[in-house]
This record gives sequence, C-alpha cells and structure tokens, in this order.
Amino acid sequence: MKSAWRLVSAGLAAAALCGPALAQGIDYSKIEFTAEKFGPNLYMLSGSAGFDPGHPDAAGGRIGVLAGPDGILMVDSQYAPLGPKVLAAIRRISPAPIRILVNSHIHIDHTGGNAYFAKQGATIFAREELREKMVRPVPPAGGGPARVWDPAGIPTVTYGMGEPLKFRMNGEIVDFIPVRAAHTGGDTIIRFENANVIMISDFYRNFGYPYIDVGNGGSLKGMLEALDLTMKLAGPDTKLIPGHGTIINRNDLLPYRDMIRDVQTKVAALIAQGKTQGEVIAAKVTAPYDAKVEGGLLPAAGSGTSADRFVAAVYQQLKGAR
Repeated sequence: MKSAWRLVSAGLAAAALCGPALAQGIDYSKIEFTAEKFGPNLYMLSGSAGFDPGHPDAAGGRIGVLAGPDGILMVDSQYAPLGPKVLAAIRRISPAPIRILVNSHIHIDHTGGNAYFAKQGATIFAREELREKMVRPVPPAGGGPARVWDPAGIPTVTYGMGEPLKFRMNGEIVDFIPVRAAHTGGDTIIRFENANVIMISDFYRNFGYPYIDVGNGGSLKGMLEALDLTMKLAGPDTKLIPGHGTIINRNDLLPYRDMIRDVQTKVAALIAQGKTQGEVIAAKVTAPYDAKVEGGLLPAAGSGTSADRFVAAVYQQLKGAR
C-alpha cells in the first residue's frame, strides 16, 4: 500500500487520526491553499500541511473545482473558517460565479463551508441520507452534543441510489455517482469523464486503517462495494483522487480491498469462536499490515488506535448481520 506522506513531527504524529473534534484546535490563520491542475478546466485545492492534527498532509478535505464560462462546480467545501481562503483560491483560477457545490459525504472537513458558499450563490447537491443527518444529526462517537448545522448549508437538491446525476459544463461531463453506505451513509463519488479523473471521497484512505463511520450510516459491506465499483469505473490511466492523501490509480485499490476482506475473514472466525469485541481487538488481526499502513497504530478518537477502531467497526458490522 502506498505511503501517503511523511509526518510533519513526532508530536503531530501522536495527535493524528484523533477525529473531527480536533478541528477546534486548528490555527486556521496559518492555512493557505494550493491548486493542482488535472484537466483544461479542472483543479484540486489542498490546504497547508502540518496544521490539521487529523490530516497531517493537508488541512481538511481536498476540494475539486471545475471552472469555465458555464460557471464553477465545486466538490466539497472544507472547514467553515476557511471559506474566505477557499474562495480566494478559486478566484485565482476563475472569476466565474459558483453555481454548484456537491458534498462527497457529511464530515465537517468536507461540508463545513457549505453555508458560506451557499451565500455566494451555490446550489448544494448531496445524497438524501446526508441531508437527513444534517437535519437530524447524531452525537459524535467520542461523546458530546450533536453538531448544529447552519440551515443555509443544508443541501437543497438531493438524490438517492440509482442512476448518476450528469452535468455538462465547461467542456466536461461530470457524474455524481451514489454508492451504498460506505465511509458514511451518504457517500458520492464524482467522475470527470473527459479529464479521466474520479474523486473517491474517504472510503479509501492511505493514512491509517479504513474508517467506517457507523454513527453516520457507514458500513463494511458498502465500503467493499464502493471499492469494487470504483475499480469498474476506472481505466488503467484514470487518476483516483481521495479526500486526503496521495493520488492513486485502480491498481492501488486492490491491496486495500484485499486487506479489508482478510480482516473481515479473521474477525468472522473469532466471532464464530464466541470472542468478545475486546478479545477480537486484543488478537491484533491487523498485525500483518501494521508495518505497511502508515498511521495505522496512531490514536483514533475514543477508539484506541486506527487499527482498533477499524477492527471494532468490522466486529460490530458482522455481529449485527448475524
């Protein structure tokens, strides 16, 4: 599995993967955005490295920007305090009006800026499941009150499972492709057909073990289905762009999927032996992969390490299916 990045410092490494609550400790004033071009009108924006404990490589989630005479289509909106800086980065690309904002999933490093961009004129698109979780939010896994969303940032155009939504803008064909509950219950992948680029959100990660956010509707089965779907959609030269980390291709998904299936098989066998969740976690079923998964043994919010959180989610999913 590819290494995503080199950790900025030992202190940052110890804090990594500790969850959305740490967003409150980010010094947003130090974060700037850089743009990378992936097609004639397609750009990806990334925040500065080293300021977001949960995402050491680049603060917050990656943003897609399709710009041109038909206006701007955005994928995700970053943390709320960074809205003006994201807008400034977009304005360095194009002065066109921002018409469409699509959310890949509900987490605040991807949706926190929704209200800001809605006030710039963007229409927000997302899965119906995502909107429902904003309207009726769940408390975070680590405890505390549920997030209260600014009504201006709640999606106004929603869709469910079924055929992709297709947009033709700026010489590009863009598909909003819903996937079954994977990282969360409202995941969407976004394909740019002409640029041969697919934004695959956070159901794939190359730092830490997979994160199945059960509280927001994520599922093990859906994560595997999403990976299989992405491999079917992608060609050998398709650039796959995760919400965080390095750009990958179709072949990089194979060892990731196989690792998930191997852990699933091992956990299922331990459940059949009557093992408890604590006993399954203590069995260290991820051990063959720990040296390959950067960040896999770092803390995760309220769940021990990233490996522990992953194994616990697999256990809960398999027990719930019995």
